[in-house]
Amino acid sequence: MTHISKYILASALAMVGTGAMAQALQSAYFTDDYKFRHSMNPAFGNEQNYVSIPALGNINVNLRGNFGYQDVVFDNPMYPHGSDKRLTTFMNPYISAGEALDGFSSGSNRLVGNVGITILSAGFKAFGGYNTIELSSRTSFGMSLPYELFEFAKNTGNKSYDMGDISMGAMSYVELGLGHSRQINDRLRVGGKFKLLFGLGRADVKLEDMTADLSAADKWVVSGKATADVSVKGFKFESEMEDYNVESNGQYEQVSDFDVDGFGLGGFGIAFDLGAEYKIDDDWTVSAALLDLGFISWKENARAESSGQPFVFDGFHDVAVNSDSQNGTVLEDQTDQLGDDLLDFAHLEDKGETGGRTTGIGATLNLAAQYNLPVYRPITFGFLSSTRINGPYTWTEGRLSANYEPLKWLNGGVNLSVNSFTTSFGWVLNIHPKGYNFFIGMDHILGKVSKEFIPLSSNVSVSLGMSVAW
Repeated sequence: MTHISKYILASALAMVGTGAMAQALQSAYFTDDYKFRHSMNPAFGNEQNYVSIPALGNINVNLRGNFGYQDVVFDNPMYPHGSDKRLTTFMNPYISAGEALDGFSSGSNRLVGNVGITILSAGFKAFGGYNTIELSSRTSFGMSLPYELFEFAKNTGNKSYDMGDISMGAMSYVELGLGHSRQINDRLRVGGKFKLLFGLGRADVKLEDMTADLSAADKWVVSGKATADVSVKGFKFESEMEDYNVESNGQYEQVSDFDVDGFGLGGFGIAFDLGAEYKIDDDWTVSAALLDLGFISWKENARAESSGQPFVFDGFHDVAVNSDSQNGTVLEDQTDQLGDDLLDFAHLEDKGETGGRTTGIGATLNLAAQYNLPVYRPITFGFLSSTRINGPYTWTEGRLSANYEPLKWLNGGVNLSVNSFTTSFGWVLNIHPKGYNFFIGMDHILGKVSKEFIPLSSNVSVSLGMSVAW
């Protein structure tokens, strides 16, 4: 397996055990007077004015995926006889390929995560509608790994592996949003939000057209090209010269580390949220919203690339029996040359500063319908369809909710969702008397965890916040 594939898998194993990126609490979409409903549809207003508690008003941690810790980390079959390590990875040779690969999707294996913290937010009635001002930090990451990558890592058998594209990325920015919604008539309400985006950093790693053809009897061919783009102010790759295994081949330069000179904003951008809500009759309401339609223009971009030249191994030829033989080449020398050829294919070279670049931030489309039970108005049912549009990290979800408001200042609900990764249950509790608001909820109930308190599944969601309300 190539060095690059090993780096990708190592990063995947690390990310599986970490948390996450910024998204609103989907379970609260139909929860009246949940102060941050406007983050899911800017047409929504609130019964109360509010000011969030600084840095505690709205905290969202969300991780979604179709593989997780339990799929890459196993009990070590050699423990305690033969090894003192209790845990091992799926690549352990004493774990069968069938068992090791069973947890991975036959298509794309993906993880997407968000962490969002509302630094300060306020909502108030004025100018003929409801207005919001919000300052938030948002961090996100994603990875998309094909099944064939894991199969290649585990098997390395005599067959062809078409791994396609492998993607990993992360982004962080601060968002200043100004929103306004208003009632157009008795049935229609519309809203919009304008956002200024202050980019802190973005990194993207991509392996394109990765293939490994090991099926031929006379040679192996591995091909593909790796690129790493990092847009962080003052970021530079650091390189070092290394000697080839074969002295006559000389030296090669490879990326070995990085450095960040100072800290500052890496880019600026804008985004828009657009939404509408339409009341069909006393029982039925429909709504739609398009969120985060925008971009960030990064001022700097450091790039590193692999050569993109295929690696070809056509076997050992004319191998000498020992170093004193006059005919043929010593096996050790041929092995050294093989290692040099593999290095030429796999290592990254610093291409320096390539100028700015512009990237999207990923948009979300929400479509919803709500039904108010005629015989008992405190109960409503809702269905929310959400689609995250973000290249290789795109996902869709359908969420069916039952919501209950036993008291004017207390409401919440439970829900079931089916999405691109899993099936999950969620809930929300919203306490909102005059003077104070507290909410807490999960889009995915936390399941089993490891002894290190790492979720065995990669689907985790926690949201909570506090505000002053009047």
